[in-house]
Parts: sequence; structure tokens; C-alpha cells
Amino acid sequence: MTRPPNVVVIGGGSGLAMLLRGLKAYPANLSAIVTMTDNGKSSGRLRREMKVLPPGDVRKCLAALAKDEKLLTKLFEYRFSRGRGLSGHSLGNLLLLALADITGGFDAAVEASSKILAIKGRVIPSTYDNVNIAAELLKSEQSILGEKDIPIYGHRYGIKKVHLVPSDVVANPDAVAAIEAADLILVGPGSFHTSVVPNFLIKEIRLAFEHARAKKLYICNVSTERGETERFTVEDHVRRLREYVNGTQFDGVIVNSRVLVYSKVEGKLGSIRNITTDKSEIAGMPVILADVISDEQPLYHDPTRVAQVIWQNFAEPRKRPVSVSTQLSPRSLD
Repeated sequence: MTRPPNVVVIGGGSGLAMLLRGLKAYPANLSAIVTMTDNGKSSGRLRREMKVLPPGDVRKCLAALAKDEKLLTKLFEYRFSRGRGLSGHSLGNLLLLALADITGGFDAAVEASSKILAIKGRVIPSTYDNVNIAAELLKSEQSILGEKDIPIYGHRYGIKKVHLVPSDVVANPDAVAAIEAADLILVGPGSFHTSVVPNFLIKEIRLAFEHARAKKLYICNVSTERGETERFTVEDHVRRLREYVNGTQFDGVIVNSRVLVYSKVEGKLGSIRNITTDKSEIAGMPVILADVISDEQPLYHDPTRVAQVIWQNFAEPRKRPVSVSTQLSPRSLD
């Protein structure tokens, strides 16, 4: 391949931003397809008060892809800690909304922010429709609306499945085009039901993914998540994801190889722990077992390590990924 490969990352929230931060060191044309269902914190307040699209996940990805993550990026990520009406808001969220007013639309605001931050790649909202995520519960007939409340009820009753409200959301054509032109598509990591899955609930995106000729890798979370996947194994993550992509096979599943932390106390939203597997394949898909955990924050991926494993398996597929740090003994969070 003479040109840099087209690498598309599908997800949302901090997991997507983390991955982009690691991948931007490699020679690739990066496109981040971002879920647009956030209704918590600053984004939720702005949605309710100003009837706008949620800027938070887009902001995180723009900052992660910035050429120089110094003063300008810190300004974009700055969150007010005081001030009536300002406390809790991210300055980047407010800047995106101001740019949308100035430029005439959220799409133009994202493009303008990309130029201001000199990002490497593109940040592509999955849709420009006003949409929310809803969950059907396992042990209750209730349907819970909104990313903010789903983990609370998910811990109490379990999540059966999630869907979009409204259901007839129109995909951003740029997202579909990016998937169709991709050489490598990466799915995850991130909050499973509220960041990763919502993208595939948009019909055009799901179909484009199913039919894409690109190599597809799933980056499984390195730990369970309170209220969403607190009892999930690696196999559960893979099985449930395939239900949302119509059984599409991945070319590999990247799985954490270390168990560093666990929580013995349930807490308000359940216990958490690192997860791994001893299987060499899951549902006929090869497992790529590697040390991709962060030493400082062991419930999360390390951006450099996971990007290295991805690149090894894409650019040098015959080489097995190697652990990039020593094994440590598990420790309790409690």
C-alpha cells in the first residue's frame, strides 16, 4: 500500500479518545466516528437548556487528535469548577456551540475546531439527528431513556438490550463513506451499551460495517463497568456486540492479558474488575492477547500499548503481539 491506510475508529467517550491519542503516532489517515447520545454532565445540560447536539464526545476526540496537546488543547478541555451557570461546563463544549452559531451548523463547527487544533485526522459525528439511547431491562418491564440513567437501572435490573429513540435516525453520510473507504476498522473500547453499541443502531452505519472489506478488529474493554457490564466476561462482550452487528465476524479481538485490580465491594453501581481470557479464539475469531493495560489507571487501556498491538496486527499481521511491561500481582480496589 503506497498511501497511508485509512483507519476508522468507531466508539465514543473516553475510550475512543484514548485510542486516538495512541494511534495518531502512526502513519495513517484517521477517522473517528463518534456516538451522539450523551445526555450527562455538561452535554446533557446543554442539550436540555439550548436544544443542541451533545458536544462532549466530539470535544474529547478533537483534543485527543490535536497536533500539540499543550495550552490550546488544555483550554479546549478546561472545565469550570465554579460560577453560577458555568460550573461543570467544559469550555470546549461552549466553544463548539459558539462556532456552530458562527458557522451555521454543528458540522461546520467541528471542521473549524479541527483546523484550530490542527488535528491529525477527522472527527465524524455518527448522526446530526437529535437522538437518545434507551435500555430494556432484564428483570423489569421498564424502558430507561438516557445514557445518564442506564447504568443506575442496569445495575439494579440488568440490561437486556438497547435501542435508539427515535429509531429512524439518519446516519451522517461522511461516517458511512469513511467506513466504505476504510482499510482497517477498529471497534471500541468504551462504555459498551452507551458508547460503542449506539453507532451500530443506526441502520446505514451497521450495513456499511457489515459489508466493508476492511480488516476489522474489536478492542475489548480491559475491565467490567459498573451498571453496564459488571458481570461480563470477554466472551460476553464479543457475543453481545455481534448481536448488534448482525453476526459480522472480526479479524481479531484484542484482549488484555493482565489482571491487576478487582473490587470486592459492590458499591452503588456494582463491582469492577479486570478481565481476560484463556481462549485462543472466540466464536471462530482469533484472540490477540496482549498487555494493553495502564499501570497508572489499570481499569483502562494504555494508549501507547494498545496502538502498538493494533499496528503490529495490521501492518505486520504475522507477528504475535508481545507484552510491553512486567506482570504484577492483582490488588483490591477496596
